[in-house]
Amino acid sequence: MENIFQLVHVGINQNSEEEAKKTAELLAAAFNLNVRAGNKSIFAGDYFECMRSPYLGTMGHIAMGTTDLEAAVAELKEKGFSFREDTAQYDEEGKLKNIYLDGEFGGFAIHILRR
Repeated sequence: MENIFQLVHVGINQNSEEEAKKTAELLAAAFNLNVRAGNKSIFAGDYFECMRSPYLGTMGHIAMGTTDLEAAVAELKEKGFSFREDTAQYDEEGKLKNIYLDGEFGGFAIHILRR
């Protein structure tokens, strides 16, 4: 069975808190979104994550969501993709929450997460 993936958000690498805030506020004004602070970023709605400092990916990252993360990881591995195990995050029950694929795609890192 093929997994269904949905775009969750686009992460935009910025070099400072000020840059992240400015970009988030600009995107929020353009698209009628709310600005909210995250742990490492500032969000414009649910669509744009403006990173306070560069993270993975030259340009940033793309988050893709799926309901069955373990099956999605298995499917992608079967297709020849590999993962950055050092980025895996787990919930309190030890279930995988999200993980980044190896490499970049057009300058973006990609992580998949449980929806």
